[in-house]
Amino acid sequence: MRFAKRSSCGRGQGGRLSQMLLAAVTSTRGAMTALAVLSFALSAAEIPAGSIYTPYACTNFVGLPHVSGTNDGTGAAARFNTPGGVATDTTGNIYVADAANTIRKITPAGTVTTLAGSAGQAGFSDGAGGTARFNNPIGIAIDLAGDCYVADCGNNTIRKITPAGVVTTVAGSPGQSGSIDDTNNAARFNSPQGLAVDNTGNIYVTDSFNNTIRKLTPAGVVTTMAGTAGQAGTADGTGAAARFNWPTGVAADTSGNLYVADTGNDLIRRITAAGIVSTFAGNGVPYGFDDGMCSQAGFNFPQGIAVDRFGNIYVAEEANDMIRRITPGGMVTTLAGSPNLEGRSDGIGSTALFYGPVGVAVDSVGNLYVADSNNARIAKCTQAFLEFNSTIGSLMLSSGSFHTWLSGPADKRFVVEASTDLLSWTPVLTNVLPTGGASLGVPVGNNQFRFLRSRLGL
Repeated sequence: MRFAKRSSCGRGQGGRLSQMLLAAVTSTRGAMTALAVLSFALSAAEIPAGSIYTPYACTNFVGLPHVSGTNDGTGAAARFNTPGGVATDTTGNIYVADAANTIRKITPAGTVTTLAGSAGQAGFSDGAGGTARFNNPIGIAIDLAGDCYVADCGNNTIRKITPAGVVTTVAGSPGQSGSIDDTNNAARFNSPQGLAVDNTGNIYVTDSFNNTIRKLTPAGVVTTMAGTAGQAGTADGTGAAARFNWPTGVAADTSGNLYVADTGNDLIRRITAAGIVSTFAGNGVPYGFDDGMCSQAGFNFPQGIAVDRFGNIYVAEEANDMIRRITPGGMVTTLAGSPNLEGRSDGIGSTALFYGPVGVAVDSVGNLYVADSNNARIAKCTQAFLEFNSTIGSLMLSSGSFHTWLSGPADKRFVVEASTDLLSWTPVLTNVLPTGGASLGVPVGNNQFRFLRSRLGL
């Protein structure tokens, strides 16, 4: 389903791809006391006004853009039919809920197979592999044991698929919609669309047409965690006092918080383990796309959502055709895509184009996988530039050294340089960046002011 977009928007001028990553360390009487970091990047194409790009490089991973089908295969030889939810496991495999009523598995090398369901065969039946039937599966999540959970939207059920492809129903009853909290098949859902699994095996469901967030325990007990069935709105609050408007994507972080794509409200909501709902990002203004601090940023039909190990949140925006990131510090930036510009181009930042991205997943080393729904493909996005990551206890001054975590393009040589005056720079460290980034400890001495910068080497 597509919604109306703004017909045009202001655009600023872009420049050549470039970056400077700068850290400023200050000291008083030999004791280091403060730190500031700046990172600048420009996209090669025109940058939409109001956008702050943290560019990622996006390429076609599997499927042939804008060519739908159901074939298994490798890379562009595989076909998808409006892929929706996407998830990754601990070994780097990717799982996709395909609108052809199948669940697909993709290896890290890009080989696509059908894990369960039969292409073009809607229905409801448990069973192994191709004998199982689904009806518009959308949300998908993987637990630590490698079991796959599917929000079988058209059947109003939650299904489980083992690594061997055996499908069972863990909650809900096919053809029976409702909002009843209960155990296993006695519980009722109304078009469940998003799923997340926490580290203890609890499953969280966006019960979209009920406007609620449900919790399913490993014992099969279903409860309503937040929202009230049949009551749409934007209210923050605890439990049933909160309101949502067609929630779709949901993701869990390592601290027990949930993040929900509140699609009808153009907001990102946060729910604590105690059920306290707050508005985490978005100004609620329709057709928004501006980046900035959480309360200032605009969204337009956010759907897919994922959280990485550092606490960064990634959002797939269907109507903006963009992939956004929200840092733990509350800054929203655009990683790829351009508002009001549909397409199917590989590229960096605003030059990468999508057509209705509805799902996003992040693997253990930070690669993003995007269900580019209307292009019938899965895109892969990787970090294009160096970045100091301040969300894992880095950017610290300790024992005479500046400590940080540096992330960026894997297997590329980087150089760290130091200066006391921002004019003369001396290399102090050079190495090859491993996959997932590197922890750095750079001595800074007792200078009153010392600047460090990092750049990609030749």
